[in-house]
This record gives sequence, structure tokens and C-alpha cells, in this order.
Amino acid sequence: MTDLLALPLTTLDGEETSLGALTGGRVALVVNVASRCGLTPQYEQLEALHREYADRGFTVLGVPCNQFAGQEPGSAEEISTFCSATYGVTFPLTAKTEVNGADAAPLYRELTSVPDAAGEAGPVQWNFEKFVLAPDGAVVARFRPRTEPTAPEVRAAVESVLPG
Repeated sequence: MTDLLALPLTTLDGEETSLGALTGGRVALVVNVASRCGLTPQYEQLEALHREYADRGFTVLGVPCNQFAGQEPGSAEEISTFCSATYGVTFPLTAKTEVNGADAAPLYRELTSVPDAAGEAGPVQWNFEKFVLAPDGAVVARFRPRTEPTAPEVRAAVESVLPG
């Protein structure tokens, strides 16, 4: 697997960066997000998890994606406003990103090679698929969209790689 932390990303504000720069050596929960999805209320739990574990070296990284039924049609400004006004999101967000197919971002080409708990790798199934990354960029768990961010198995995966 490629060094995930070196892979290029663009922030929602349009700044070129890398996964490592965005996560800052912290444990990360990388999630493809959308504003108009039935699972969009997961933003609330994502923000709660982000705040709960931030002091222990954790961050959520939201990756807006419009590949699933056009459920993230907004501009960067609209996405930012929606996330902050509706859910009080303080975790970093990337620019809209392709997660599947020929135009998938390098990050997602790597992430989708990792199997979930059932042993299934492959394409992201829908909005709000989650990947837990250790501080060194190793993927330690993958959770499908309907697994809520504060589910015991997500918490256990996060806590397994938190410092101290």
C-alpha cells in the first residue's frame, strides 16, 4: 500500500495539501459525506466523536462526494455553510472528491482496497462510509455507511490506536 499520509488532497477552501498535513499525525476517521442524504444526520455523531476524542489525538476528516444520487450538489461555500450552520462541524473537510471509478482520488483508490469486517473490499457503497486510520496512516478498520459513527465497534477501532 502507498503511504496514505503523502497522498494529495485539496481542502474545502481550495488549498492543496496532503492527508498527513490535514490529519497532523492524529488518529483519523475518514468519511465521505453528503448534505442531502438520508444518512446526513450522522454529521451530528461525527462532530460529537471529533470533540470527544480531539484532546487525545483524533480528528474526523469529511470528504464531500456527489457520486451517490447527486446528494452533494452544493458549492464549497454552500457545503461549508450547511455543515457549520446545521451541525456545528469543526472538523476539516476536503473539496468535493470522487471516491469510486476511474476518477477516484488516490486516497480512495487505496482505501477501497481495505476490507470491512466481513472481509469485503471494493468500492464505497454509499455516503458516510468510514475508515479509521492510525497516526502512521495505516488503515485499521472500515465501516459501511449504516454503521453510526458512535457505534461501539467504531469507538473500539478509534480507541485501539489512540495514544496513551
